[in-house]
Amino acid sequence: MNDQLEQRLKEAENMPRVYFDHAATTAPHPEVLDVVTRMLNHVFGNPSSFYKEGHKASYMLEDARSKIASLLDVRSDEIFFTSCGTESDNWALKGMALSSASKGRHIITSKIEHHAVLHTAEALEKQGYDVTYLDVDRFGLINPDDVEKAIRQDTILVSIMTANNEIGTVEPIREIGSVCRKHGLPFHSDGVQALGAIPIRPRELNCDMMSFSGHKLYAPKGVGILYKRKGLRLANFMDGGAQEHGRRGGTENVAYAAGFAKALELAYEALESEAKRQMRLRDRLIDGIIQRVPHTKLNGHPTKRLPNNVNVSFEFIEGESILLLLDALGFSCSSGSACTSSSLDPSHVLLAIGMPPEVAHGSLRVTLGRSSTDEEVDRFLEVIPLVVERLRVMSPLWEDYQQGRLASLIPEEGGKDVTILGGYGLS
Repeated sequence: MNDQLEQRLKEAENMPRVYFDHAATTAPHPEVLDVVTRMLNHVFGNPSSFYKEGHKASYMLEDARSKIASLLDVRSDEIFFTSCGTESDNWALKGMALSSASKGRHIITSKIEHHAVLHTAEALEKQGYDVTYLDVDRFGLINPDDVEKAIRQDTILVSIMTANNEIGTVEPIREIGSVCRKHGLPFHSDGVQALGAIPIRPRELNCDMMSFSGHKLYAPKGVGILYKRKGLRLANFMDGGAQEHGRRGGTENVAYAAGFAKALELAYEALESEAKRQMRLRDRLIDGIIQRVPHTKLNGHPTKRLPNNVNVSFEFIEGESILLLLDALGFSCSSGSACTSSSLDPSHVLLAIGMPPEVAHGSLRVTLGRSSTDEEVDRFLEVIPLVVERLRVMSPLWEDYQQGRLASLIPEEGGKDVTILGGYGLS
């Protein structure tokens, strides 16, 4: 196998690279770039200005807001532009904490949230707020009953992500939202990884607030959205001018707002067909990896998962080493969230679903996109057994296992335990 790998490494120098990390970011769609470029060239005015150029910019900004609202089936005055999903998450949590401090100081979230939520919750804890971090099951699912059990008289907010960015599990958001409605509690969901991949309509999901980010759905980096239900009291996060209906100070990024609107329009036009196409590729990858590489486990729910997400753990090797070899072979992949890719600690998501640290270290996330093809999947399935074999030969843990000095923490399930496949969606 070493000879085959060396040959593959040489061939990779003259082959096109394969981008398999669409959960980290996406390349802006050409039609989105056209919109952004046109706006930068011809709509440069400040939307708050009181003359023709400003009026034109203001009109284009509100046009983008209206288009997004229509696609999400919400009111246009419920859409607020931000700089990214992280800012939207911060605004939702800190804004609600500030506006509701007199009612209580208890917040409910989960152990598998993106760090934009987790670190915000930790920051609030330092300010005297009490945060309950809910457990998840082995697939990463949150039980709505656990949400209800955690509610107290002083609870002011529940924040549960729509879909996990690492393992792809889609949460029962509608049911959790129903629990919150029953108790009169505001419900926020980080929908950054879900928007553009699965149908998202905040009202149908019983969400009072949702966070989104443009660069996850082929819009530029630097623009996000916070959906906030009309009438929900939320303190401002960015003070300054009267922009965004007096809720977020700072001159609006008109060009990127228009780009976000175009990206969402394109995503919703192709949502069903693209989801089916990516699910087919995803299932080929999952089944192919499990069949070809022993001691491998699929992470996340087998059916309630994002159409493009593949997350597996390989026993007896380190995830960073896998990434380096795959990079040399022409594949851009990840071992988890891009926001924590420089960390040597095992994924907090994998630990939360009960994965031993030794196995969590050997995780690989492959996320597909609009550019992904069957040929790229075939090429990946040809090299991944070679990569894992090379790294296991170098691993003392693999030698200990072969000599009977170490037990496997992953049963050899073959493809039987992951015969899903072909499902996604919000329950």
